[in-house]
Amino acid sequence: MRRSPQGRLAAVVLKEFIQMRRDRLTFAMMVGIPLMQLILFGFAINTDPKRLPTGIVSGDHSRYTRALVAAMANSGYFRIVDDDMTEAEADRAIERGSVQFALTIPPDFTRKLLRGERPRFLVEADGTDPAATSNALRALEGISQRIWQKELPGATSRVAGGAPAASLAIHARYNPEAITQYNIVPGLMGVVLTMTMVIITSLAITREKERGTMEHLLGTPVRPAEVMVGKIVPYIVVGYIQVVLVLLAAAFLFRVPVRGSIPLLLACALLFIVANLSVGLTFSTVAKNQLQAVQMSFFFFLPSILLSGFMFPFRGMPGWAQMIGSALPLTHFLRIVRGIMLKGNGFADVAQHLVPIAAFCAIALAIGIRRYRQTLD
Repeated sequence: MRRSPQGRLAAVVLKEFIQMRRDRLTFAMMVGIPLMQLILFGFAINTDPKRLPTGIVSGDHSRYTRALVAAMANSGYFRIVDDDMTEAEADRAIERGSVQFALTIPPDFTRKLLRGERPRFLVEADGTDPAATSNALRALEGISQRIWQKELPGATSRVAGGAPAASLAIHARYNPEAITQYNIVPGLMGVVLTMTMVIITSLAITREKERGTMEHLLGTPVRPAEVMVGKIVPYIVVGYIQVVLVLLAAAFLFRVPVRGSIPLLLACALLFIVANLSVGLTFSTVAKNQLQAVQMSFFFFLPSILLSGFMFPFRGMPGWAQMIGSALPLTHFLRIVRGIMLKGNGFADVAQHLVPIAAFCAIALAIGIRRYRQTLD
């Protein structure tokens, strides 16, 4: 019996719905990815970060300097984490990334202020991410003008007339010209490695299953750990090729300065590459086919690129988003590569970021080995 066109169409539609119901992972991705994008862009992403950690180096403790510090804190852009730092401590804190700004007030600031000599106070900013500091620095310029009009009344009001009573000097360290490439290009090294390493290796075991070559592996005495390591090693070479290409493009095409140790950067990249390969292999042991493997890889890549600080300031995100971002290896690798290339950081500076990457790698690799099956069941 020949069916009508409407009947044939209805049969095809019904078949697709049945297939969708059977492929639960794909259906979950169709719902989960838009929901994740909605939550991340709606709640976690903030291009105007507030409460940025700030250190104070004050050689003058008067009511005027205290008023300046209080006005900065009240603005909402600055969070005073230490109000009694030395210049060496402040310099070290900016290098390690524990503070975003360092305010330095000279010892004779109040005396010059009251004499109308327009003393200068210095604000140093970590310029490796211009988007994280630009709004705060603009707000600080307004604060420095308003605070003296309020704090210099009566007989000393003439000091505040016309030009500001004190001048603000801003020093954006590591990227004084706020060149975007200095921030983006080093970060692309981590983004490219995350995207390619996870996707390529997530297809490794699923490809073996679909082509039937997994049976040959199962017939050999090779152990799960040996299979995992054997599949990881070739892609480590590919990862290093990508690292070298990014470094060459950064140095010769985009003119990004490389102030730190290249061997240290390559050593750190090895741990990061292995961490991403471990994630990809873990996905390949879970996925039933290559399509599911790619979907799971994208589900991992999306929060990595949005919550790592690559596209949006990390400190502008709410606390829960920062906690998720801190669990992702890309977040720490971005700080490593930017610190080595732009700040000249050494091993002592980047060690604090290597530990979470190593922990993530160990967990992902352990899960992948545990899920590996030596049978086709």
